[in-house]
Amino acid sequence: MRYWEDIEVGARSRFGRYEVTRDEVIAFASKYDPQPFHLSDDAAAQTYFGRLSASGWHTCAMLMRMLVDHMKTEQQAGLGSPGIDELRWLKPVYPGDTLRAESEVLDKTPSRSRPDMGSYRGRTTVFNQHDKPVMTLTSIGLIRRRPG
Repeated sequence: MRYWEDIEVGARSRFGRYEVTRDEVIAFASKYDPQPFHLSDDAAAQTYFGRLSASGWHTCAMLMRMLVDHMKTEQQAGLGSPGIDELRWLKPVYPGDTLRAESEVLDKTPSRSRPDMGSYRGRTTVFNQHDKPVMTLTSIGLIRRRPG
């Protein structure tokens, strides 16, 4: 199990592989972000995107899937997150793209009120199959401290 004490500031990791499908882009947008450029090729052709593109919120959800899968392989003692400090969508994500992620630990802090846990702040970048960054975020993770 990976605990707060095992996290090293400056540590980097590469993880994930997510194939973006047209059906999933439309299904997500239909339910959560029904803007025309996420639902229709014709509508998207009239915009900056030029073609059907995934919602930025869908990109966040795809990253979350990759992140949770990664945490399972590491057996991290994660306790969730109090939030994201910064989020940027840099390039559109299109059906047919394959995403992956890289993260870096920026800092870590023991909890002042809960001696059984700590937090760390990390920067994550999502890349497409051309190694072009499509999204960045800085987030805070909560994690158990080593028992005993």
